[in-house]
Amino acid sequence: MSKADILEELPNLSVKERDEIRRRLDELDDDAWDRQIEEDAKAGKLDRFAEEALEEYRAGRTKPFPPNAQSCDG
Repeated sequence: MSKADILEELPNLSVKERDEIRRRLDELDDDAWDRQIEEDAKAGKLDRFAEEALEEYRAGRTKPFPPNAQSCDG
């Protein structure tokens, strides 16, 4: 099935089917983002940001997270 076929078929899908496709596309985007961050980290492209954060911390220019703050892992 070509991209043109898929685009032509989209209006014929139910709301539930479009929601399912949207969720799957979001998952694919999330996975791609995770891979890109991982590759950038391995290549050292994020080292500058980590060093800047550590410098801010060492200089006392940071604030603790509020006790009820959500963690990044869920």
